[in-house]
Amino acid sequence: MSMPALVTDPAILEGYLSDASNTHGVAAGLVRPVDTAEVAAVVAHAQSHGIPLTVTARRTSTTGGPIPDGGWLLSTERLDGIHALDEAGAGVLLGQYQEHVEAAGWFFPPDPTSRHECSLGGAVTCNASGARTYRYGPTRPWIRQVEAVLPSGEVVIASRDTPSPWPVPRWVEPHVKTAAGYFPADNLLDLLIGSEGTLGVITRVWTRLTPLPKAVLAFLAFFPTRESMLAFLAEARSGRHDPTAPLQPRCLEYFDRRSLDLIRGRVPVTAADCAVLVEVEHEGEAPLEAWFDALVRCDALVDETIVAEDDAGRARLHTIRHALPAEVNEIIARTGVRKVGTDFAVPDAALPEMLALYDDTGMPAVCFGHLGDNHLHLNFLPRSQAEWAEAKERYMVLARRAVALGGTVSAEHGIGRLKRAHLAMMVGDAQIEAWRALRRLADPAGVLGRGVMV
Repeated sequence: MSMPALVTDPAILEGYLSDASNTHGVAAGLVRPVDTAEVAAVVAHAQSHGIPLTVTARRTSTTGGPIPDGGWLLSTERLDGIHALDEAGAGVLLGQYQEHVEAAGWFFPPDPTSRHECSLGGAVTCNASGARTYRYGPTRPWIRQVEAVLPSGEVVIASRDTPSPWPVPRWVEPHVKTAAGYFPADNLLDLLIGSEGTLGVITRVWTRLTPLPKAVLAFLAFFPTRESMLAFLAEARSGRHDPTAPLQPRCLEYFDRRSLDLIRGRVPVTAADCAVLVEVEHEGEAPLEAWFDALVRCDALVDETIVAEDDAGRARLHTIRHALPAEVNEIIARTGVRKVGTDFAVPDAALPEMLALYDDTGMPAVCFGHLGDNHLHLNFLPRSQAEWAEAKERYMVLARRAVALGGTVSAEHGIGRLKRAHLAMMVGDAQIEAWRALRRLADPAGVLGRGVMV
């Protein structure tokens, strides 16, 4: 098997040494294989020479997972072919792949905010989710099989009929949206999904598609109080397990007052305490009446509702939603202090308590995210290193409370290198050691993804 060229030019390497978390690493070299055979050759070489190997894709991670601590980087960016509607290389941009299948009338639902910047393989290896997860779930159920190179250098096609070559430690995941720890799988495919590049290098993906929705109604609703918003949320979620119910949202996205202040130039509203962005798939006439009746019952600021019934209008609302993390990143860049942001999800009953805790930050912060799954992102905006240290302490207090309430320390971003202590706090030392044992069986030399997750 031929090896791809090893890049050691510092100017090129520098572009691969950080991710969206602003974590910065070091590496002795970079390889960019063009096919699975070259990936296998790299992995086998790294094993035989004891070279730590970190898998990277498009570096949209917020947890430092693709950032090397020495050794080599293996980038999947050149595995970017679309081979069929339901088959693509791991390096293809997720948004590009989705546009390809939608042009043929099909739909691949996972929609992380970074979908136009992240790779399909990265979405699989992190079990990415997003706003539409409320209706469709995360990436996992939309993957039929993957091609992967195991830590030994062996190439496998893994489906849900493929047994794991290693015993998988059992544990009970929290009953919330979660991307923390190894999935307690009974097959190799589900073990690889969400394993963050530690048990294999995914090189090709076969997806499960569904027909493209006929039409999508979107609206941004504003509320004078949190209580009115929570009343609306209860109505919006009332049909989650009843397909005949009149309210069937595919996403429910939250903006707190501070978020609205941050994007006030894009949202002409003055009296709102918070807002919710709703998307609803439908056929025929848009179900506006049922939704507006619910807004009226819940004392929403109905006259300020922004409605979008076509692609252009919905794109404008998406721009508002996606402007928030961009604004946060710009503030962080200006201050030069690293962002501290949560990724917790909790059970339904715990949401009001977490919202109250998110209010009490003691420093600038904004809270927004996936309301339907009780998965909100509180972004601290520290203005100094002292405030950054305080934010880290407050983050850990919030993490402990989320876990105590039956939640998770990571609902969609994964663990990477930055949240290992939070994962250990959530699952306990015995479970961490069981996962270490799995890693030792799969990769005795500890070559692949060293330092990631555990």
